[in-house]
Amino acid sequence: MSEVYVDWALAKRTGRRWVSDGPDTTAAEAAGVVAELRAAAHRALQPVADTARLDASAGAQSPVYVVDRASWIDVNVESMAALLNPVVDALTAKRKAGPRARAVGAKVTGTETGALMGFVASKVLGQFDLAPDGQPSLLLVAPNIVSAERELGVSPSDFRLWVCLHEETHRVQFTAVPWLREHLINRIRTLAVDMVPDPEMLQQRLQAAAKALPGLLREGSGGLTDLIGTAEQRAELANVTAIMSLLEGHADVVMDDVGPQIVPTVEEIRRKFNARRKGSVGPDRIIRRLLGLEAKMRQYRDGAAFCRAVQQKVGVDGFNAVWAAPENLPTADEIYAPASWVARVHG
Repeated sequence: MSEVYVDWALAKRTGRRWVSDGPDTTAAEAAGVVAELRAAAHRALQPVADTARLDASAGAQSPVYVVDRASWIDVNVESMAALLNPVVDALTAKRKAGPRARAVGAKVTGTETGALMGFVASKVLGQFDLAPDGQPSLLLVAPNIVSAERELGVSPSDFRLWVCLHEETHRVQFTAVPWLREHLINRIRTLAVDMVPDPEMLQQRLQAAAKALPGLLREGSGGLTDLIGTAEQRAELANVTAIMSLLEGHADVVMDDVGPQIVPTVEEIRRKFNARRKGSVGPDRIIRRLLGLEAKMRQYRDGAAFCRAVQQKVGVDGFNAVWAAPENLPTADEIYAPASWVARVHG
């Protein structure tokens, strides 16, 4: 019944209206980009797995797709629907809204979701799609990769391979660690259900959002996630964020370890890319901060620092104890105190 409350089809249409096609390319150029990205993903897989010391054999079970922005929106709306339908069911059970209210709410929610997807679709370079009810896959967003490499003025072939190093690390993480995907999906669903406000609280939450808006735009803000109500919810969100920091930081560490071996201009790419991450200004930065995307940038930094510190103390194999079981994942406190994680897991 969830589709009654969120118009996912409208979300796709809205997202497509919000986003442009991307940089100008000829048909031949576009075909060349697609072919090279597929080859780069294949080339990156084994060096990533060898460096991470994880088994890449199951990676072939999750396909690689080179997509445009509109296709990225379609895939992510479908995954969001699969992820959030149980949450929507919980929300509607509390609201007990009538058919007219449900129809209006579905349009509003679908439009908001589509607008968010349209904004992000022009930014993301690649993604491992968890596909909660389907086949996980690696997505490489060709127009965004081309746009970034042109903006940075770097070697297109080197940049495409470099991007694939990061994204292939995610594919290896989720395919080499069988329990990880379902664990993360369940943690997110449980948190989202717990965060659903009661009907009486909904108006208060919206008013709080309006009053808190200036603070949400400050440096270091987590964006709209700062509005989460209880201490328990904030603690669980922090622990889920620690897992995301681990995954993103580990991908950056593996990328940087493999890069010098197979990407000739990796130092130039990393230097320019880091400057680009810090350089967004104006309305774009405001939107990023409000949506919590700047907080995501901190995940790369914090997670990478954790991985490096642990590997320096117990080596790559010792670090890989993190993948042994859900209880070995770092907590929100441990992501900033790697020695505490080492002491807990390795004694």
